[in-house]
Amino acid sequence: VHSYLMVEALSDPLTFMGSDYSLYNNLSDDELLQLAIARSLDEVDAPQMDALLPQVPQERPPPPQVNQSIRPPQTGPVATENPNSHNPPRRRTASYSSPNPPKAIPRASFCLAQLPVSLRAAIRVGDAARVTALALTPGTNLMLPNKPGWLPIHQAAWFGQQACLRTLISVQPRMVNKRTDRGETALHIAVDREMSDCAVFLLDNGADPDTSNYDKETPLYKACERNNAALVAMLLNYKAAVNVHSIKGWTALHEAVGNNNVEICEMLLKAGAKINATNICGIKPLFNAAQTGSIDTLRFLIEHGADVNTQAADGDTALMEATKNRQEEAVELLLSHNAEANWTGRRGLLPLHIAAQNGDEIIVSMLIPKTNKARVRRCGISPLHMAAERNQDDVLEMLLNAGFDPNAMLSDERSSLYEDRRRTSLYFSVANVNLDAVQLLLSHGAATNLDTLPPLMVASRQGAIKTVTLLLEHGADVNVSDPPLLKLLLDHGLKAEPCFNCPLGDKPHPPLRSQSEDKTAGIEERFCEMVSSPTVSRWVGPIVDLLLDYVGHVTLCSRLLEHLDSYSDWSRIKDKAGRQCNPCADFKQELGLRDKNKHERQFTPVSCGVITPELQVTQNLRPMSHKQYQPQNVFSCLSTRAF
Repeated sequence: VHSYLMVEALSDPLTFMGSDYSLYNNLSDDELLQLAIARSLDEVDAPQMDALLPQVPQERPPPPQVNQSIRPPQTGPVATENPNSHNPPRRRTASYSSPNPPKAIPRASFCLAQLPVSLRAAIRVGDAARVTALALTPGTNLMLPNKPGWLPIHQAAWFGQQACLRTLISVQPRMVNKRTDRGETALHIAVDREMSDCAVFLLDNGADPDTSNYDKETPLYKACERNNAALVAMLLNYKAAVNVHSIKGWTALHEAVGNNNVEICEMLLKAGAKINATNICGIKPLFNAAQTGSIDTLRFLIEHGADVNTQAADGDTALMEATKNRQEEAVELLLSHNAEANWTGRRGLLPLHIAAQNGDEIIVSMLIPKTNKARVRRCGISPLHMAAERNQDDVLEMLLNAGFDPNAMLSDERSSLYEDRRRTSLYFSVANVNLDAVQLLLSHGAATNLDTLPPLMVASRQGAIKTVTLLLEHGADVNVSDPPLLKLLLDHGLKAEPCFNCPLGDKPHPPLRSQSEDKTAGIEERFCEMVSSPTVSRWVGPIVDLLLDYVGHVTLCSRLLEHLDSYSDWSRIKDKAGRQCNPCADFKQELGLRDKNKHERQFTPVSCGVITPELQVTQNLRPMSHKQYQPQNVFSCLSTRAF
């Protein structure tokens, strides 16, 4: 009664001063509400107040104690320093439009701009009578949103004030499906806050159950996200659509599966939910269940016909995703229903590779009998590499005992991802200074000389004495006959000719100087002097032999000849250097070129490459004209040799 009388005083203060209060004492709240609505309808066409009214004292309720993890939007005036599209400027709740405004606003005057604040305060505490009075006050605009776009109906839904919702919808029915700045309706908010009574009331009063917010999430999606079976059942009873996709492609079934709620999944399937719906990444509900380890819903989906070999858009399977996330029960369940363990994902890896990398012994033990070793070889990488790289020694031992090849080598493509061009599992373990893994691999027959850069060199550089000892005991070659790193550089364009350009030639060479003397004197070190150092001299023969494969006719200086003469097996290298000019003559004859002064003319090193008997390049060449004879043509023929 007091609230209604206050409305009367505000609407017509002069008439109200002579009114008899006793006329309304016997009316109930519903009768007062109907009377107020009838009077408000009669005054729709009346002119709005054109002057501020005297302030009427009101009792403000104490601030409510709301303990919520998510706060509702602020209702008081908030200053906005930099308004933009994400932070719009504060909108005024009321505007003054009188043609003759007063020069100054009295301090004791009543400001209509404060009415929405009072209205929201009344909604917060559930004072339905006060909400009724304020809602019917002339000049109150219930459709005017506050800063985040919230109307009073959104506030009532947030706090679960059903009585306030009834009043607001009675006064302004059109606000039931109005959205906030995020596209949320009052039904979205009620469902998200799990206010079931408010949600039912809104649905009974025209709320659309299929309206999506700006993330394209429906109230049903929110109910599944909240894992609330009662709300899901209620929305389905109101014929809510079950196959609506969010902005990222998720459906209500995806959310229910992720929450491992079989009850909700069953309701959704009965309502027509698609069991193989995909999101924008191609993920289906079963894939989501395997990813999150939701065993109950995973089993439910399999029983209802979901594909256990479902793949995401990038090619990863549900089994691979379960393996990656270490969902052991999910892996076991998928394998028991014949999930394919020999399909590769986006990185060309099998589930066993991923399990070995993670060091998950249980999953590795389940995948080993399901994995085809021939399929592993085609991947260009072994699970042993993955285990050795991550120091997963227990998994490494399991794989070796299961018969995986300790000498499996990385493919060229995968080896090129490492600067040192490593190839074997042994190299990974040596580089990681993992003595136990090195010993384990060697005991299972790992070879020590398969890598471009021998593991023995790596261990020596690290100063790992025990590793060096192990490698030597298992046949590591201390006298590398074919320096692989130098060969790799030569294959990629390193010039070999400067190594034989010694200015002294066959003349006697001066005594060797130390490196410190060379630096002090500023003298550039020659190749023949460099290989004469104690650390390199034992490899002179193999190095020179390799370099001769990349040059034409050269003359060995006296110091190089001295080194080659020091070991009887290197005598063939001297003969090889003397034969380097013969292919040049064969080339000139085959090309039909006449050279009257063949002893004076010299070919470029590129054109004087070595012709291997097995390829017989000269026998397959056709005579070409002088214009056709260019170094790159000859080089293209010679470069077919596989070094």
